[in-house]
Amino acid sequence: MTANENSAKQIVARIGTLEDMGARFTKAWKDAERGGEALGERITFLSLESFVSVMSPKRLELLRDLRAHGASSIRAVSTRLGRDYKSVHTDVTLLADAGLIDRTTEGKVAVTWDKVSAEMELV
Repeated sequence: MTANENSAKQIVARIGTLEDMGARFTKAWKDAERGGEALGERITFLSLESFVSVMSPKRLELLRDLRAHGASSIRAVSTRLGRDYKSVHTDVTLLADAGLIDRTTEGKVAVTWDKVSAEMELV
């Protein structure tokens, strides 16, 4: 792993159950109370199908565009990507609801992650 990969801000998208999500939340809470180190940003998808439906090629392109250009209006993103405003707005809403896009106080959208890692247990 390079020094740049060590310093990259990442979010982990995990495919798991509600019970798994609750157990990780409880552990993180107890660790924080003891002054332990935070696990970092994590989001949970309840199935591989839901993860794949959110991370479509067009939405991945949208995430990469926002990462490259910084906080932008939906109109600016749709223009850069050569896509219909309504489609980009729908994708932004879905990605924001999933926790992958942040909305700024100025009404723009942004991606603060350098890297999205996906985890899935085979058991």
